[in-house]
Amino acid sequence: MTTILLLTLSNIFMTFAWYGHLKYRQAPLFKVVIVSWVIAFAEYCFQVPANRIGSYEFSTAQLKTIQEVITLSVFSVFSVFYLKEPLRWNYVAGFAMIIGAVFVIFKKW
Repeated sequence: MTTILLLTLSNIFMTFAWYGHLKYRQAPLFKVVIVSWVIAFAEYCFQVPANRIGSYEFSTAQLKTIQEVITLSVFSVFSVFYLKEPLRWNYVAGFAMIIGAVFVIFKKW
């Protein structure tokens, strides 16, 4: 559970670092890059421990899969509530297919 919590916090920071500036397109690009780097540093402070802790329980492929599902979840909430973009049916369908990949990766074959 610690891994998932840390990955979620990490993804919240990274989503703001990568996409938060889109709400402020008038801001100079060099300032946006610097602010994004500062936010990304916070992201790394959660991401690195999450992967280190998680590596005792999950394979690297499983860790990456967990991260991608969390990333899509965080991004969906972010895009709807922060960027005010609609969540279209085809996005949900695509995300559902990725959830199918989770089953394939975590299934003991």
